[in-house]
Amino acid sequence: MAATSVPQLVAYAQGVGYASYRGLATAGPSLFAWGLSTGSPFMSCGVTSITALMAKADLDGESYVAEYGEEEYVKLVAAYSIWVGLCSAALGVLGFGKLAGMVPSNVRKGFKWGCAVGVVASAMPNGLFSGGSKELKKIVASSAAGNIVSFVKSNAPAATGAVSVTNLLYAITHPWEWGTAAAPLFIFCTIFVMKGKNYLPKSLPPGTEVIIATALATLLSMSFDYPGNVVGEIPQLDSDAGIKLGPIRIPVEFMNPKELLAAPVVERFGGSYVTLIITASLFAAVNFLSIMGIASGFEAENGVAWSAPRELVAQGVACGVAGLTGSAPVSGSMSRSLVSRMAGTTSQMSCMFTALLWIYMMPYMTVMSPTPQAALAAVIMSAVIKSVVNPKDLMAMKGTDFIVGWGTGIGTAVTSPTIGFGIGLLLVAVTSLFKPKQKTD
Repeated sequence: MAATSVPQLVAYAQGVGYASYRGLATAGPSLFAWGLSTGSPFMSCGVTSITALMAKADLDGESYVAEYGEEEYVKLVAAYSIWVGLCSAALGVLGFGKLAGMVPSNVRKGFKWGCAVGVVASAMPNGLFSGGSKELKKIVASSAAGNIVSFVKSNAPAATGAVSVTNLLYAITHPWEWGTAAAPLFIFCTIFVMKGKNYLPKSLPPGTEVIIATALATLLSMSFDYPGNVVGEIPQLDSDAGIKLGPIRIPVEFMNPKELLAAPVVERFGGSYVTLIITASLFAAVNFLSIMGIASGFEAENGVAWSAPRELVAQGVACGVAGLTGSAPVSGSMSRSLVSRMAGTTSQMSCMFTALLWIYMMPYMTVMSPTPQAALAAVIMSAVIKSVVNPKDLMAMKGTDFIVGWGTGIGTAVTSPTIGFGIGLLLVAVTSLFKPKQKTD
């Protein structure tokens, strides 16, 4: 699991909006904390495409990085992770875990599709353009679509998704602007990751196709002076840094508590602690839907019982540790959990062992410095593009379910995940007024 997850860790860091190497540098501690607190022998956690998207959208990451730089943004994300962790733990203690199962399926399905659109909009620029999202933004700004972007930013600043979707539509419809090296590599890697497993030996673990695609792209970059964006330099931890337990040193770097306290998280939510707590709680609640889905699947297929309050508290613990190490909030990862089950794990020790592997192997990860970001974007794209293009669950809906499902999905795509989820719940309340009441004898 440690090996197959590495490309995902690097790719999802791009989704958050900070340097790719940070995905590797911060993944271990939160997974170790998850292993200590979860009750599932199979479930794994980490930054996912959805948590990356939500964190970036809630904090308006792009504008913050543009104004204050990446280092300050990392502090902001880390502080927000701690808030999400605190809210997760509080919801667990208050018994929210049982209520999470009551979220209507039409809202969950629409929300999932809307988030998937956001993930595509975030990954596509890094795949198709040599200079990534920065290059695309410059091109869009000088075109007619730039007027739409300017209008949205001026009149509906909360609709950050609308800007991303506009950029996405422009990118798709202007192939002559694509990078001559980045775009073909991106398309090839996406197809290989999606279809390659059909041609590989069945004995290989899930995710092998991801490793192969990433390795081939890295070799290509090293051999032919690849002109597009790459992962870049991976800083090494100071030899004296980390935690010392007797003769053992764990090479983990924690954030400065004073800097985390000073991070302007509240200011990003209009200076209101109430708004911050509500948003972080919604983040925690939406996050838990992924964990609930994974745990319920393992219960049905493997008879592994689970406790909603415990897993929600475990989410809080993992997010808190993620924040202390400079990571975005984490959640249950379906792909990593399935690999863990396939490997025959029988306890939470698998998570902790994997976490230690990531931590101690970090000094050797410089091998990924020349990895093209187009290949990493393909890893993300391959996981969501099919559900975006062909949303079978939404297409099958009828009546008020159709309105709620698509309304939630579109709302999530053009605003933000948090606002979109709220739109979905509002639509449920409104449409329920028009449903015919069932007759009772």
